[in-house]
Amino acid sequence: MSIFDFKVIDAEGQEVSLREYEGKVILINNSATECGFTPQYDLLQDTYEMYENQNFVILDFPCNQFGNQAPGSTDEIVSFCDSTFGITFPIFEKIDVNGPNEIPLYSYLKAQKGFSGFDEEHELAATLKDILSGIDPDYEKSNDIKWNFTKFLIDKKGNVVERYEPTADIMLIRDRIEMLLRE
Repeated sequence: MSIFDFKVIDAEGQEVSLREYEGKVILINNSATECGFTPQYDLLQDTYEMYENQNFVILDFPCNQFGNQAPGSTDEIVSFCDSTFGITFPIFEKIDVNGPNEIPLYSYLKAQKGFSGFDEEHELAATLKDILSGIDPDYEKSNDIKWNFTKFLIDKKGNVVERYEPTADIMLIRDRIEMLLRE
């Protein structure tokens, strides 16, 4: 099984087979428009522009499960991303990444790569830990998505290679993208 066995709904409400992205290195991201990590959209767009002509794509899935930080409709989110950050990579329908309504793609991603902690160097790591431990003192033990802008890196064959928490340095992600593009 690979991510190419899944179908998702795009921002226009159309079903899309992820097989459409076979042969590309993929970065899957869950996002929110009103989050402290929302400025990562700039870094993601820059990363997309750097590698899009080398068989790389970012697939963005808005999610309102973390602090209600993606309150708008999918159309409103797409409009915000376009006007504020000039996003040109695909944005999909707003989804749940955890719980009874999580989409099957995210169930699969989490089963492939679990939570391994936050980058302690990041300025928001302590804040995230405080928030999450207040909700669930054992949050570190589950593979659930912890917050907005968690990313999964997928190789050209559809295998989940890495999971990056929102505190991960984009330069480390870019280094790994470059390695996968050379394979």
